[in-house]
Amino acid sequence: MSRPVAVRLLLSCSMIAVCALWSTGCSRDPNVRKQKYLDSGEKYFAQGNYREAAIQYANAIQIDSRLAQAHYDLGQAYLKLGDTNRAYQELSRTVELAPDNYRAHTDLANLLVTVRNPDGTPPADTLKQAKAHLDILRETQPNTPETHEAWANYDAAQNQIAPAMQEMQQAISADPNRSESYLLLAIFQLRSNLPDQAEDNFKKATEVDPKAMNAQLALGGFYQSRNRLPEAERQLKHAVDVDPKSPAPRAAFVRLLMQENKRSEAEAFLQQTKKALSDNPEAYRMLGDFYATSDIDKATAEYASLYRDHPKDQQVKKNYIQLLLLKNRFDEATKLDDEILKGNAKDIEALVYKGELQLRRNDANGALDSLQSALRYDPENAVAHYQLGLAYAQQHSEGRAESEWREAVRIRPDLTDAQRSLAGMEMRRGDLDGVLQTAQQIIKAQPYSADGFILKGIAELARQKYSDAQNDAEQAGIRAPQSASPSVQLGNIQLVQKHYAEAEKFYQQALDKDASSTEGLSGLMNTYFAQKQPDKAIAAANSQIAKAPTNSNFYDLLGTALFNGKKDLPGAEAALRKAIQLDKNNVDAVEKLGKVQVQEGSADQALALYLQSARDNPKEVTFYILSGELYEGKKDWDQAKNMYQQALSISPDHPLASNNLAYVILQQGGNVDVAMGMAQTARRGMPDSPNAADTLGWAYYQKGIYQSAIGQFQEALRLNEKRGAPDDADLHYHLGLAYQKTNQPGLARQQLEKALKLSPNNADARKALSDLRG
Repeated sequence: MSRPVAVRLLLSCSMIAVCALWSTGCSRDPNVRKQKYLDSGEKYFAQGNYREAAIQYANAIQIDSRLAQAHYDLGQAYLKLGDTNRAYQELSRTVELAPDNYRAHTDLANLLVTVRNPDGTPPADTLKQAKAHLDILRETQPNTPETHEAWANYDAAQNQIAPAMQEMQQAISADPNRSESYLLLAIFQLRSNLPDQAEDNFKKATEVDPKAMNAQLALGGFYQSRNRLPEAERQLKHAVDVDPKSPAPRAAFVRLLMQENKRSEAEAFLQQTKKALSDNPEAYRMLGDFYATSDIDKATAEYASLYRDHPKDQQVKKNYIQLLLLKNRFDEATKLDDEILKGNAKDIEALVYKGELQLRRNDANGALDSLQSALRYDPENAVAHYQLGLAYAQQHSEGRAESEWREAVRIRPDLTDAQRSLAGMEMRRGDLDGVLQTAQQIIKAQPYSADGFILKGIAELARQKYSDAQNDAEQAGIRAPQSASPSVQLGNIQLVQKHYAEAEKFYQQALDKDASSTEGLSGLMNTYFAQKQPDKAIAAANSQIAKAPTNSNFYDLLGTALFNGKKDLPGAEAALRKAIQLDKNNVDAVEKLGKVQVQEGSADQALALYLQSARDNPKEVTFYILSGELYEGKKDWDQAKNMYQQALSISPDHPLASNNLAYVILQQGGNVDVAMGMAQTARRGMPDSPNAADTLGWAYYQKGIYQSAIGQFQEALRLNEKRGAPDDADLHYHLGLAYQKTNQPGLARQQLEKALKLSPNNADARKALSDLRG
């Protein structure tokens, strides 16, 4: 018989009260709660889920910030994640709280000796810190193998390999059954060019502990480095058999197969790994990560499948977001990123992805907020610093951008995206020595990657060292045989030397490797244009579009060729419209479409296009500037001024917007001091622009600083000539006026006559010359 509702409610409330009393005695006890987090962290750590373990240890620290064990365990988790900066912070806190934690002293010493200056040498101050920990160990734990190993690492950091090997012999004497000691001794013997002895100790490391995976992989790596590939293959297969549930030996085996150019075998092995280790997140992600190195479409499809199968795997979600970003599928990426941030608003990676998405949508201000939030939670996040640099670069704050990129490289010297951005900045400044130094740093950090060699080759090409540039490109090709970039670089080397047949061959090779290579098609078309063969360039574009019909950049290139090469305005307009249809964020195509429309006599249509594009992309500065320039052409100074002000509200230091607004202010007879400040900003941001020099000179002229004006006008003429541009009547007119004001009539007459010769209808120049004669 059913109980009355009131009775059921009373019983329910009573049970809740009892449960509440019981839970209060347990869950609110901080000692119980922090131990619970520690136990949970240990469980995750044992399973290899180090990120989750780190979260649990951090939770324990939130309850008790002086819990030394939690700091130590968190340091260990960070070491496993490769986050050495945060590992160092946690281990340092550990020894502050527990000076007798000798394992933490050991880890700190080993961490400190890995720090390097840009030239590869260990900093003296970090060696001193390491020695302080080592002295403690020598005094308190003089004959443990861990102490001997730490001292050996300290000696080896200073290239004192002989004493390092002596320490390792003592470590082995202290514990002959410790696999790690034989392994470290073998590494030092390799550095001393004693490969036979090293091989014996690599083998000994596997014998004393057959299940030690580091030893198994090191022996396979030794064979691989000696190009003994069949032995390496047998050893790594054995490593897989030793621990068939571990992803590590499987990953090593795949790397070997790739070195042997056995891509299809590697793919099949990873497909089998995904099935065999279907419950291991690291393992089932390996196939998608493998595709990501060479086939973004396959990688994206694989991660879409993984996301369906493992919707709660945050790393799957994050990797999928990165691939969606590469595919310009911003709405899908944003949806997934919002899901992560809804669950954890402080998720560092998700905040960084949010910033990147905002950047890709030209929302630099929003990106700044997101990335600065990420850095508040994690100041040592190299990727956040890199993306923040991109945000500043989008706002044309090059100094801040460079600072962030250098910080990113300090934290992670192997972050090649940041290195490349620095190199691009150095290249724009003409600092080829800086580019070469950056390239060498990338090569040192990632010797098996093509990136450093590509960059080095670009610098060598700029120096006209063609043989060195070709060698670098060939080295890149060896390291990335499936990539189009080395072939593109080889084509560039041949094109600049006017070896057109060879250039054409290499660009075609690049397109055969990657049918969507914009650089490959651009290079091929430039080769034809250099030979005055626009029809071939257009045919090449159409041919490649047939192979990659959704590539917006290809239609952009086709439209450019039809416009510049054939003056086929309708054809150019159709191609550029298709480029925009495929990618509404293709700013270059929108800009060129407007220019085509101006040439067709439809300036109002071009203006409408730019204004609509500004409404569709309100954070894209380019459309405001283009609109302002068209308003200038109509002599609508107020509207031009409004456009430039909107551009500067988005990017306050944008040099072109600053230059143009300064010019408009001067044309309207506005505040000369304000115009001068903007012109100076423009000049700093565009040091090679004759227009910027002219605008600043005109501001000086209006202010009555005539000698400075003359200097800027002369520099404008020099820069214009350096560019190979047609002589500019306005520059000569302005310089003539400045000479006139400084009582140099002969020079003034010379410049004004030159201006009239170039532009006979220049009434202002004619009047100035007449006044001078009168």
